[in-house]
Amino acid sequence: MNFNKNRRDFLKMAAISGAGLGVANSFPSLYAAIPHNHQVPDMLISGITPYFIPRRAASWWCTIEDLQWSQKKIVDKIKRRAENFAKAKIDTAINFGFHIRFDFSNYFGQLHGYYANVCEELHKYDIKFMDHYSCNHVERPRGEAEFKKLHKGQRHHVLLFPDPIAAQFAQYEGYFFKDICEVDLIDGGRGYSKQYQMETFCHNNPNFLDMHRKYLIRLAKEVPFDGIEVDDMCTYAGLTTCGCKYCRERFKRDYGSEIPPFGQKDFWGDTTKPMAKWGNYENPVFRDWLRMKTDGIVDHVKMIKGVIGDKPLMSCCSSTGPMSLNVISLDLEKMAGSLDFFMLENVGFNVKSVDWMGMDAEALHQKDIAQKRGNAPAMALSYTIYEKGGYLGWCLSRFWGVGNWSSTLNQRLEEDPADAMEQEDVISPSNLWEVHNSDLNIIGAKDLVEARLVSNRYCRDNGWHTKDGAEHWDKVKAWSVQLLKNNVGYRFVRSEELGNGDALTKETTPLIIDSVGCVSDRQFKAIKGYLAKGGTAWLTLPFGTHNEKGFKRDIPLSATLLKEKYKHLMVLDGAQSLPQLISSGKFKPVLKQVKGDNRWVARIRIYNDGPAIHLMNTALTPIAHPVLKDNSGTAVLKDIASKITDNELTFEVDTTRISLPKLSVMSPELGQAQRRVHMAGHQNSYDTVTIDLADVKLYAVAQKTK
Repeated sequence: MNFNKNRRDFLKMAAISGAGLGVANSFPSLYAAIPHNHQVPDMLISGITPYFIPRRAASWWCTIEDLQWSQKKIVDKIKRRAENFAKAKIDTAINFGFHIRFDFSNYFGQLHGYYANVCEELHKYDIKFMDHYSCNHVERPRGEAEFKKLHKGQRHHVLLFPDPIAAQFAQYEGYFFKDICEVDLIDGGRGYSKQYQMETFCHNNPNFLDMHRKYLIRLAKEVPFDGIEVDDMCTYAGLTTCGCKYCRERFKRDYGSEIPPFGQKDFWGDTTKPMAKWGNYENPVFRDWLRMKTDGIVDHVKMIKGVIGDKPLMSCCSSTGPMSLNVISLDLEKMAGSLDFFMLENVGFNVKSVDWMGMDAEALHQKDIAQKRGNAPAMALSYTIYEKGGYLGWCLSRFWGVGNWSSTLNQRLEEDPADAMEQEDVISPSNLWEVHNSDLNIIGAKDLVEARLVSNRYCRDNGWHTKDGAEHWDKVKAWSVQLLKNNVGYRFVRSEELGNGDALTKETTPLIIDSVGCVSDRQFKAIKGYLAKGGTAWLTLPFGTHNEKGFKRDIPLSATLLKEKYKHLMVLDGAQSLPQLISSGKFKPVLKQVKGDNRWVARIRIYNDGPAIHLMNTALTPIAHPVLKDNSGTAVLKDIASKITDNELTFEVDTTRISLPKLSVMSPELGQAQRRVHMAGHQNSYDTVTIDLADVKLYAVAQKTK
């Protein structure tokens, strides 16, 4: 069969129906403009507004039989699923499967034909398609135990990898995979990710980059995708990769240092501990090593963006705050300049998912990264096996004000349950309710901000800790939970904004600075200027013990700051101080709960037609599946109950800061019913608002009455 002809036919049909033809056809001069050293033109790095906004995304699951495209069975399955996606009001389908993409290099013809067919069917319903794959790994289990582990826990990748003998000759575009792998500094062997049984390609290797670039060009020519997620922009093999000649040359060129032999304690630290505890952060060469590793990844992402042009680019990110990210060189903030969409892996499918408060900081941090990238779309990816887990993910996306990416993950289990649901069936009830009852447009919506929480990545980059071993992100998360519990709207101030005096003084809300050990001179100047102009800040020491490169200051900046005796600078004992600040009247939230169970939390967001109050339950009880467990041995989430019995909530609302319209309470749990919110008379600049959440367990919204 002529696969190339079939792909051309599908592309032609997609063009007639208005679908994009791929950047290679639309921008033929783009590729000539990309030099072989992968420097990307400024016009591409600066960012282009994406032409579609994912709000109700869902995973498009693939299986090994899909490689048998274009058999009638596969083509018919594509048609049925596209129709069902449309019925479920899914607006963006994101590929899941064939994940370790270069393991399928022998089958790219069939694979791209399949994806072109998928795009053709989805585009009939104006559903966008995003490809999603990992470019820098190949699955190479080492030994029988690793082989079985891979087949037990990673079936969702769609597994098709060569045996060890054939793997020696696996290649694409003339590049043998074994020759472009990272080099492990421990033994000189190929970099290996033990958690995923993968060998890892080096982001600084020009042969790998050329291979990936050529694949992207081919993919864009043969598949009319609307956007792409290139996954795993990190180094899963960990701290000891890479020792190849390209990484050694770059480290010497950019940082003037040699990579020391493994085990040298003043660099590697105590390697008898788990790898997450390795590294001597007191050594500036080790800190530079971490920077060099992320530099290469950032350049790789720039290259990808240069190839796909105006098509939106996204990468996977399960976390943005903790120092543990240094181990795998994952730094979304550094690569953000080349990305158009931002995604947070949100909740898993086990019973721990209901304890969601700890994710609020990550969600809003990710959202701020997106907003600072020209209000780029953000979405939360939630995994589930059953419908209630999918509903939980939808609820959290609504509460956070981001798009929802719902993903079943049956194939992550050793065996799929007999009652496994199709992706579209899991998310259809929530999507349909939203479209018909509460189709709030998150684009342009603004959270009510009453406090600004500082998250300074310099602390993470340099491995900074307090004397008791806490890292800066620990303090950030503690504040996030307290702000959430007290219904205080907040946003993040990250390192760049913290160094911008004009940006800081544009707002009068308190600036929360807790255990920010690494502070640049520019940031310190901006903070002092803000305070000198009457700005309010809540400071928890230590502060400014080191500079942005991790070098210790002779005198902490806090000493200078406190000498100035700024009128609105308060020194606090961490996040635990917030309830006392509120009870003493030193801080007055817009929403103050005076009745009902305070384990319901509220967040105000302003939309085009006015403010709405989103309410989320923090006292959820998981109902475990009686048999199913995930690969960690934790029970799979089957259903969700609530510990709350007093669901009639009363708030005092400060009308000097926000004016609420007439509101009605809605929730998928109430079906089509709407309940009027009781609003008592105005008194002392406050309105009293009573919200009845009877029969609601997870989520509700009080929005403008139509």
